[in-house]
Amino acid sequence: MSFATPVWDQTIFEFFHYTRNQAFDFLAPLFSSPVFLWGVVLVGLFFGLRGWPRRHQVLVVLSLLALLGMADGGTNIVKNQVGRVRPLNALASVYFHEDGKWQQRPADFVQTKEKGSSFPSAHAANSMGVAVLLAFFFPACRKSIWLFPVLVGWSRFYLAKHYPIDVCSGWIFGAVMAAIICAVLLSLCSRSIKEIRWRQNGRLQ
Repeated sequence: MSFATPVWDQTIFEFFHYTRNQAFDFLAPLFSSPVFLWGVVLVGLFFGLRGWPRRHQVLVVLSLLALLGMADGGTNIVKNQVGRVRPLNALASVYFHEDGKWQQRPADFVQTKEKGSSFPSAHAANSMGVAVLLAFFFPACRKSIWLFPVLVGWSRFYLAKHYPIDVCSGWIFGAVMAAIICAVLLSLCSRSIKEIRWRQNGRLQ
């Protein structure tokens, strides 16, 4: 299955992709780097889970690992079925970051790849899923955690890795996977969830 890129999809992509400056050139690869992204998550968990009972720490970590497996694995299954070619392999004049440096497709570039892995964005799915799950476990971060998937999604436009519809679909997919995990936790581990929320808010919910 494949689909043509809608005009609005490419228009939004071009708006974000061609709004370029040195700061964005530095930040976009950083926000898309798995080492950086999951490093931030691990550091946040290290400080956020300090002093928690071991069973609660294990529950949070296992939930995140399950989320990443479902979101990443699920998007890869869809990617293999859809086969949408990434913007950097489909459009002329786009900029892309490879081998540690920025490059640009020539103005006469013609798409040669017949199959790709653009739809949906695994980065977007993973980041949104993690954000939803962290908001579930750490209510105090609910107002700021959404910046995480937004920055990751923006970086994917900027790097010409994905179109907007790829990122939005990834966000939805990741949020659904996280919601499923939250529902399972509330069903099977309700006592632990109440204890965790008591730790966060000072009262049982």
